[in-house]
Amino acid sequence: MLRRAAVAVEAGFRLLARLRGAPALHPRGLTCAAELEVVTDGGEPWGVPWLDRVGLHEATVRLSRAGGLPRRLPDGLGLAVRVARADGPDRPLDLLLTSSGRSRLTRHLPLPRANALGGPYSSLVAYRVAGRSHMLAAFPRPGRRARVHGDPASLRDALAEAPLVFILCAAREPRRLPRLWAGRAPAADSSDRPWRPFAVLTVRTPLPVEREDSLGFDPYLRDARVFTPGRALAVSRRAAYRGSREGRGEGLLG
Repeated sequence: MLRRAAVAVEAGFRLLARLRGAPALHPRGLTCAAELEVVTDGGEPWGVPWLDRVGLHEATVRLSRAGGLPRRLPDGLGLAVRVARADGPDRPLDLLLTSSGRSRLTRHLPLPRANALGGPYSSLVAYRVAGRSHMLAAFPRPGRRARVHGDPASLRDALAEAPLVFILCAAREPRRLPRLWAGRAPAADSSDRPWRPFAVLTVRTPLPVEREDSLGFDPYLRDARVFTPGRALAVSRRAAYRGSREGRGEGLLG
């Protein structure tokens, strides 16, 4: 059943990407030069080579809207990050984050948003970080008051004024999510695991448009040692990425 579902997902994403001539989801976006600084919060080591070495990495970021809706309408917003040489000279790392909530439950759910800096971006599914389950998130650094729409033109205007800065964090996942069907509301935020910062992402300069569709962000193709996407929805997500790449004519390694 899972195999049949994956085949259907892959075919659907392949067709949509072919019709759009762009990624099946997040067809419009702005690709930018960026830098990612791994930092320490003074806590215990992560047990992950690239997270336990404080330092600066060259990065590439793509900010996008999932449905390509008009800029004033809420849309699922995407923050795709490629960290060059994160796990070695020929081992880049891709992270895909989506606008979401911040609580233990809502960080698993995509949340349409009009303001690109109006809230966090989450990995939606847990990562295995040195054998432990963590959610990843990027929080816009406070201080920028003006609303920034997620369309390329608005993002360019915002970057012309100042870089966009995000704090990358991870939070331990509980073994079980709240049982909403039990008739009781989930516990308050005080029960949530605290977010631990591990890096600062600074988005600086828009890159030429022709580079926008060539990066093929995929966290399953580009992960790091003991830092990998979890298995939840892995089969369907891999099929979706594969179908989107093939629909754009990029093949399996696009």
